[in-house]
Amino acid sequence: MDLDAVRTFVAAADAGQFQEAAVALSITQQAVSKRVAALEKDLGARLFTRTARGARLTVDGQAFLPHARELLRVAERADASVRPGRRALRVDVVNRRIAPAVLLQDFYRRHPEIELDVVTLDADVDGATAAVEAGTVDATFHGVTVAARHLPGAITTARVIDEPHQLLVGPGHPFANARAVMPAQLAGHRIWMPGLAPRTEVAAYYAEFAAVFGLTIDVVGPVFGNEALLAEIADSSALATLVGESSRYLWPDSYDLRRIPVRAPAPVYPLSLIWRRDNPHPALGTLRRYLDTRRVAAPDTGVWLPNWG
Repeated sequence: MDLDAVRTFVAAADAGQFQEAAVALSITQQAVSKRVAALEKDLGARLFTRTARGARLTVDGQAFLPHARELLRVAERADASVRPGRRALRVDVVNRRIAPAVLLQDFYRRHPEIELDVVTLDADVDGATAAVEAGTVDATFHGVTVAARHLPGAITTARVIDEPHQLLVGPGHPFANARAVMPAQLAGHRIWMPGLAPRTEVAAYYAEFAAVFGLTIDVVGPVFGNEALLAEIADSSALATLVGESSRYLWPDSYDLRRIPVRAPAPVYPLSLIWRRDNPHPALGTLRRYLDTRRVAAPDTGVWLPNWG
């Protein structure tokens, strides 16, 4: 079905005259007549009765009109879904409680005119990069473990977040009242991170961190969710876990959990924005500029960074 003909039919129905419809569509009255005639032939039904005062909808025309309007609305939505600047900017934040999600929410507060589609892909950096390359998402946040020359040709990245870590402990833990702890002090203490997916950039980060400072990170155990993890830590004098400084966790006041900064050196997780360099979505540039202004780079000394790239 010719959408231009459907659009012309709706314009003529609204105007009640072919001449006014022609003016509204910036075409000739003859073109309006031809489009309506073609649509009537296509449908096998007469849509208008021509009168001295203009054009009046037939019974079939009245029946078709709401469907014609819906056809145009669907066409508009379909067009907007793929046209840069008219569809939502689709961004993968990996997890809705960590730093990228926090930053993206602040970005939206500052730019409420930009429509966002915030998703959490169940993918590591390779899978998320493939999604960006395929156009499934416009951008993603991940730790990039390889040099730029090893990335797909269309992909570009920029380091936008340097996330320090904190130790999360319950009130009975030996470090519960510490103002800060050093990584070396964590040796011999159980750092519990059940469900840490193997062969991911996150697992590589913690494996390297543990090896450098002689720590043991326990990933054993079923995963019952963050609420269960927090409850276990609150009740334990031995369990602790590591969380990003900006990560959002909520727990009952009765848990009395403590977030203790890790310093000297401070372990920092570097996160990059990953996007296609040929992506024309205008909001992507706005997001990149915002991230540039918000980034607080890790200092040259006093931090530990993984040996990536």
